[in-house]
Amino acid sequence: MGQGMSCTESRGNLLFSAVQNGELRTVEAIADANPTLLTLKTDNRKLSAMHVAAANGQIEVLSMLLHRTENPDIFDRHKQILLFDTLKGRTCLHYAAYYGHSDCLESILSAANSTAVAHSWGFSRFVNIRDKSGATPLHLAACQNRSDCVRILLSRGALVCASTGGYTYSGNTPIHLAARGGSLDCVRELLSWGADRLQRDTSGRIPYMIALKHKHDACAALLNPLAPELLTWPFPLKFISELNPEAKSLLENALVEANKNREKAILGAASYSVSPLAVSDDIDESEAISTELCCICFELACTVEVENCGHKMCAHCILALCCHNKPNASTNSAKIPVCPFCRSSITRLVIAKNKSDSETEWHFSPRKLGRTRETFNPGEGSRSFNNLSPFSSFGRLGRSLGKVSTELDEELDKP
Repeated sequence: MGQGMSCTESRGNLLFSAVQNGELRTVEAIADANPTLLTLKTDNRKLSAMHVAAANGQIEVLSMLLHRTENPDIFDRHKQILLFDTLKGRTCLHYAAYYGHSDCLESILSAANSTAVAHSWGFSRFVNIRDKSGATPLHLAACQNRSDCVRILLSRGALVCASTGGYTYSGNTPIHLAARGGSLDCVRELLSWGADRLQRDTSGRIPYMIALKHKHDACAALLNPLAPELLTWPFPLKFISELNPEAKSLLENALVEANKNREKAILGAASYSVSPLAVSDDIDESEAISTELCCICFELACTVEVENCGHKMCAHCILALCCHNKPNASTNSAKIPVCPFCRSSITRLVIAKNKSDSETEWHFSPRKLGRTRETFNPGEGSRSFNNLSPFSSFGRLGRSLGKVSTELDEELDKP
């Protein structure tokens, strides 16, 4: 029996060493020879193989372990995805968030959402699972300045205003922890998802006071209750949650750009320089020509279309409509915005399609830039707003003034 235990411990050590170093073939060979070895834990920290893979960012090994873990359930401790370690009561999701392995975090969340965890135990409950000290994966990611993990967790339903138990300081929310660590990226991300700047911990401190105490001036400027609030991602709205990846990326970039401009006004260019936008500033001339100008701001091209009525706007104006009222975190609901042209409820957004060359003809000259006039149909009602353009409006105004001026000159020239 002693030899059997020694052999099992030896194979267990070999397994954990291979998992830690990302040796996929070795882990697969051990799992094929004896699948029960995957249920072993390390001696010192009592971690499972999945914990070790998530903590070390070994995405290939982790994906293999998740694939072998079918139908995980909280009552079956042999299923690893919901297994807590015996040191701090954390799951593999906690370790991936703590060490900032966003790819592992995505893999774990995808596996949990497609297995029995989502049906029997609850996916939202899994995302907001707490360790022994009351910390969720979002608390750990915010404390360790893992902004990518913070964004992933928030987009998957993590509670932005959840308080801790005994982790660090009692009653801390994720934004308290981000303010303590001076993580400007995490503070920015949490604010854009509706974090409350006035929420207090058990000592009565708001995040602004914590940032000032630890001399994080940039974070304190954004967290100052007297400063303008950043735009909040309208996550409670159904048509936002059902966006396709292309439209969602477009609106997210617009939100980042709008909040960057607000940050510049708050922080000041001299005291703090914000990081450059991830959005490309290069605009293809042919692409700019073929798009319609937004009839609300008259500055940006129409990139988003309201599917039920067909009216088009730029991404910034869409966000202004959706983010006008900050969502209520307690009810997780928000007022459905309406189209500014026809006043119908916005239920679905899609990427705007440009008109073909046969439908719209563009004319260029050194003196004017405009489109050919289109026939106005009274039956279209407010849809005629789509045909408005500042260039065409000013062009028609210029032609009218020119005609009047010519008539006046003719009258003055008469004897």
